[in-house]
Amino acid sequence: MGGVEKMKYVVVTSGVVSGLGNGVAASSIGTVLKACGLRVTFIKIDPYLNTDSRTMSPSENGEVFVLDDGSEVGIDLGNYERFLDVELTGDNNITAGKIYQHVLDKERRGDYLGKTVQVIPHITDAIQEWIERVALIPVDGREGRPEVCIVELGGTIGDIESRPFMEALSQFSYRAEDNNFCLVHVSLVPVIDIVGEQKTKPTQCSVQSLRELGLKPNLLACRSTTPLNKNVKEKLSQSCHVPDDCIISLNNVPNIWHVPSLLIDQKCHEAILGILGLARLTVEPKLDAWMNIARTCDQLHAPVRIAVVGKYTNVSNAYQSILEAMLHASVVCQRRLVVDWVPASDLDIETANESPDLHEKAWGLLKGADGVLVPGGFGHGGVGGKILAAKYARENNVPYLGICLGMQVAIIEFARSVLGLKDANSTEFDAGTRYPCLIEMPEICVGSRRTFFRTKDCKSAKLYGNVNYTDERHRRRYEVNPDMVGELESAGVEFVGTDESGDRMEILELPWHPYFVGVQFHPEFRSRPGKPSPLFTGLIAASSGLLDAGMLQSPASLENGNGPVAMKVASGASGGGGYANASGLEEGLLGLHVSGAALAH
Repeated sequence: MGGVEKMKYVVVTSGVVSGLGNGVAASSIGTVLKACGLRVTFIKIDPYLNTDSRTMSPSENGEVFVLDDGSEVGIDLGNYERFLDVELTGDNNITAGKIYQHVLDKERRGDYLGKTVQVIPHITDAIQEWIERVALIPVDGREGRPEVCIVELGGTIGDIESRPFMEALSQFSYRAEDNNFCLVHVSLVPVIDIVGEQKTKPTQCSVQSLRELGLKPNLLACRSTTPLNKNVKEKLSQSCHVPDDCIISLNNVPNIWHVPSLLIDQKCHEAILGILGLARLTVEPKLDAWMNIARTCDQLHAPVRIAVVGKYTNVSNAYQSILEAMLHASVVCQRRLVVDWVPASDLDIETANESPDLHEKAWGLLKGADGVLVPGGFGHGGVGGKILAAKYARENNVPYLGICLGMQVAIIEFARSVLGLKDANSTEFDAGTRYPCLIEMPEICVGSRRTFFRTKDCKSAKLYGNVNYTDERHRRRYEVNPDMVGELESAGVEFVGTDESGDRMEILELPWHPYFVGVQFHPEFRSRPGKPSPLFTGLIAASSGLLDAGMLQSPASLENGNGPVAMKVASGASGGGGYANASGLEEGLLGLHVSGAALAH
């Protein structure tokens, strides 16, 4: 669109309780502004003292999302990338640990010239300077700076660890000058079941706390199970000093793809553009294709059932990108995704003795699935069950996708069952194993790395479009022992992809199997709606009975080496024959997002 001289900032905060979906709200606002023609970037502020998410447990904080530059960040940056089809860097994630480390490094160098280093002004200045610097960095692959930066502050108003950031944002609201700063506060409007009434008091108290910290909300985004009643909006407007047309209802929707449309229907974009002094640029956001897919997703009926065998299956967002990638692929394949979360440890024989009901349930889910996915992970927990899941899929011709550890357990299982090496293991789990089929190779192990196809006569290469290589994101330390590659290949394993040196095995296939693929990288991190991961599309297609040797096409490769997936859909799969091209279902779909998280019920 152009014509925006100064950087515009939209700050998103959250109140009352955590888990309201302020990340979804921020991403949806970005999507709507992009649909208005603006170039958008994101910054996520996490007030915790960790410098990044590397050592954080998924059971506490959800999945660790990996960026191209190797940064290990929180789940919301994955939302941003998928919503707007952008590529962020580690600098787009601010943590308290990073800020304090930055300030202390400057103090040690003497940059403060002997002054006493304090939260105000040194910490608060560092926060503001970081925001201003990173906001100028383009993330959409185009030259020139973004026009709007959306800054999401994690946690809830009143958290003690958020105080320095609240003070910094309060100062920043003046520093940014008029018409360059818009604050959106996401809050809860609960419904009391006994009387069925939407209650405004929690939001009133949250806004009062916000004001006490020096910030005034321009918009209220109210999370509720149903649309806000007119009288509730009027009451919030009066008590919170926010105009009626700046109070947005974030009620439950059939799937998360409807949220941007929910904002547009309430003229949220007009309110934000007016506050930012961009009312002259107001246009009707172009989201027709987006909404077509949202409605299509609602109408999918033919199910495909995938068993995800993992360590953290009791945590809803521990495998968020895995779920997203499967959803992207299922829409392309015209299938309604049904995910059975199978605790890996429940498949073990030990569970059969201790908790037979859990053991029986886990195996029932596994055997009832159309396909099996074993995601990445660290540590011993559940490894035995994952090995059994790989064995079941291999022996019963069930489509299988193993990611990172999921590939490694498939190799351990193959070495034990086919090669007869009963003690075969990874040195991660048994440092003294006689048959170390996986060993530690920690160099260049995080971030985007290139995988070269050794042959194009394999499912993976065809799914990627018969390209010579693909760039995918890695997060691993243990890899296939080069000394055992020959023995594994002689027994039937095909390592169809390696790194440039040829020493690191990146992709394995069992050529005789309908679909048995293991990868060292994490293809889920680069999957996008309209551009689903080729390997996830292969899994969903194979699990739906749509993928065979005659259905794998070889479309032209993309410039970055990641070729699109073109898959022939059998007659009746989507109402007739034809092709579903995963490189783009319709013009303008990039950035679409599906989730089982906060706003989808």
